[in-house]
Amino acid sequence: MYRKTDFLPTTADEMKMLGWDRADIIIFSGDAYVDHPSFGAAVIGRTLQAAGYKVAIVPQPNWRDDLRDFRKLGVPRLFFGVSAGAMDSMVNHYTAGRRLRHDDAYTPDGRHGMRPDYPTIVYTEILKRLFPDVPVLAGGIEASLRRVAHYDYWQDRLRPSILVDSHADMISYGMGEKTVVAIADRLAAGEKISELHDIPQTVFFCDPAETKALDDGKAIVLSSYEECLADKRKQSLNFRHVEEESNRWNGRILYQGVGDTMIRINPMWKPMSQGEIDASFDLPYTRVPHPRYKGKTIPAYDMIRHSICLHRGCFGGCSFCTISAHQGKFIASRSKDSILREARKVTEMEDFKGYISDLGGPSANMYGMGGRDRTICSKCVRPSCLHPRVCPNLNNDHSPLLEIYRSVDALPGVKKSFVGSGVRYDLAMSSSESPEVRKANSEYVEELISRHVSGRLKVAPEHTSDRVLDCMRKPSFSLFHDFKKIFDRVNRTYGLRQQLIPYFISSHPACRETDMAELACITKDLDFHLEQVQDFTPTPMTVSTEIYYTGIHPYTGEKVYTPRTEKEKSDQRRFFFWYKPEMRDEIRNELLRLHRPDLLARLYPGWNTNGAKGVGKSKRHNKSSNINNNKFRK
Repeated sequence: MYRKTDFLPTTADEMKMLGWDRADIIIFSGDAYVDHPSFGAAVIGRTLQAAGYKVAIVPQPNWRDDLRDFRKLGVPRLFFGVSAGAMDSMVNHYTAGRRLRHDDAYTPDGRHGMRPDYPTIVYTEILKRLFPDVPVLAGGIEASLRRVAHYDYWQDRLRPSILVDSHADMISYGMGEKTVVAIADRLAAGEKISELHDIPQTVFFCDPAETKALDDGKAIVLSSYEECLADKRKQSLNFRHVEEESNRWNGRILYQGVGDTMIRINPMWKPMSQGEIDASFDLPYTRVPHPRYKGKTIPAYDMIRHSICLHRGCFGGCSFCTISAHQGKFIASRSKDSILREARKVTEMEDFKGYISDLGGPSANMYGMGGRDRTICSKCVRPSCLHPRVCPNLNNDHSPLLEIYRSVDALPGVKKSFVGSGVRYDLAMSSSESPEVRKANSEYVEELISRHVSGRLKVAPEHTSDRVLDCMRKPSFSLFHDFKKIFDRVNRTYGLRQQLIPYFISSHPACRETDMAELACITKDLDFHLEQVQDFTPTPMTVSTEIYYTGIHPYTGEKVYTPRTEKEKSDQRRFFFWYKPEMRDEIRNELLRLHRPDLLARLYPGWNTNGAKGVGKSKRHNKSSNINNNKFRK
């Protein structure tokens, strides 16, 4: 059992137990405090602690009362840190249909309402009102993805950088270990936060005069917030610059004007070395929630309590994904020793039953991968190493990952390890000039399916239309067909009865209603009754969101059709559920309206497609319909 003193303090009494009169840094988080490397506030807190600082955390402070939670730990010596949590608060609070969610996975017992909308703004405004002279550093996903002018889907408007709305002194974007230590060290040395202009991955207000004598090779002046409000094409072009610079080895400084102020966005750090990422994961996490939550469950923690993250970053570059905007596209992989150290800690947990739930990462099978020639990578501005085709410089050797799987499985106490993160099957199936790599990749796919699937393997083809998939930066659906054949063969060979669960998205830019109807037919032919589906949700800092807002593709300048109204979205979404009896009449009438009786015949053989309104059924159809209805009920 852990004691309260094994955690970062959350109350004044806990600070006294540690012998502190004052903290150096106090972090306010929208999440419950779980001392685990998957929770950002814990990572930042432990990182600063390892650097010699006294760090306290105030999880989910009450912003509705007399604000005692914001006062209870006093004034920090260096700065306040503010994070909305592990998710953007609006994604956390609302569905794709802008309806309020009834639970919160990062709160004890899943209780909703323990954080405000936009905690970054709310918490920072309170701290600035109470302690105007103390610096406030904003970080986490919400601040990171809103660091520049961005479209907010929930308010349906373009908003300026969250630095403007929150009045924070600085934003630390992306993975923040190196940034927060650099800031703390400089403040501890006597510098003011307004003087810290050269720290990577920071956003701050600067003198507009800075932009008058710039070296074009080192900086880009984006169109101002006001210019983007007046011209969506300027917002679209801005986004391309932001994405390209986020994914460059040597990014440039970005500037953006807002009113009579200027915001400066410093480029990202170079990717973490193996030693640096090991140091972060090797910090003395207890791996459990703080004792203050005794008797309560935290759903997000329950999902990952026996999981291990192998690496950071993702070079997939999917149009709707924010990973590279936050973690970068270059992979930072842990050493085998570090992974095994964490695996041994997992086996020592009281509730461990022998099964590691996930050996993964942002994309499960990118461990240890990158460019063969890093000088080529250092000049590259491609947002994806996999689209429109796999980069010839990419080393996609899965043998280091196989070694990790086998080493973890060989540990005493481990019965089996699973892969719960998403797998890029296109990466594993991609060809290589090396016979050794081709052999290792083939072994990887077979071992993944035969040994590391917990009954269901989740993959994300996302769509079946090549036109939509191209907009998503995803491979052709034909590759999923090939993967399914391998999956079925391995199951037969090993006598397994595992399921392949594909994820799909409706209402994505470039997707039309007939694309969804064809998706329904194709997945029906594959004998899928889809479960893992969702409407496209526009989130800040993605290509897809920029297309949704502007109607323009940032890289081609071409207009792209995007479903925006609730009717357009529901018309697409219904095709996921073609197998539900209550959907049949709607889908039938819609396909007739679209003049696609061919798709109707594929979905519902035996339906009468005659007549402008498509009414009437044959006796034969009624009989088969009853049979099918019984089947669906089962």
